Amino acid sequence: MNRVYVGTAAAALAVLIGGAALWTALNEENTCGGNAIAGGSVAIGGPFELLNGAGELVTDEDVINGPTLVYFGYTFCPDVCPFDVARNAIAVDILDEQGLDVTPVFISVDPERDTPEIVAQYGEDMHPKMIALTGSPEQVKAASQAYKTYYAKGTGEGEFYLMDHSTFTYLMFPETGLATYFGRDVAPEAMAEQTACHIASS
Repeated sequence: MNRVYVGTAAAALAVLIGGAALWTALNEENTCGGNAIAGGSVAIGGPFELLNGAGELVTDEDVINGPTLVYFGYTFCPDVCPFDVARNAIAVDILDEQGLDVTPVFISVDPERDTPEIVAQYGEDMHPKMIALTGSPEQVKAASQAYKTYYAKGTGEGEFYLMDHSTFTYLMFPETGLATYFGRDVAPEAMAEQTACHIASS
């Protein structure tokens, strides 16, 4: 068994384990649609310390001070991340039109390339309300573990590599934590509708 196969198998196993944990925690239908925490068997979300676009250290309490959509990705992502982040931004705009203030948050899983300056520009390009965060490899790993996300360096040479990562968006509240999560197949209109429902019931 060669090293490439072992690495691929390990990555696939990690994704399956993470997916199983998330399904265990979020498999119960709720009145707002989507998924709710089932018995709280797996905690999704928690404390983190990361750097914002100005290079300032911020915590989860600084960032999640109202309804917040949290997404883990990376700025060099060629396809998945731009689509997901743009979808989240559209949902935020729909909610804003309804008078609901929701903050989109982007957390980089590529601290090697994503400096505070780079994530700051990325956030500005994607949405004026977006908070884009990065950090040291240790800080990013801790944040990822808190949210039970997966990421690993993928194919590519030198600086031109891809990152494998999970693609859920988490709806978080400052006092109660995780309300629900959204997969890639959820349209911005549905995301906005479910988010509004959770805000109304919070």
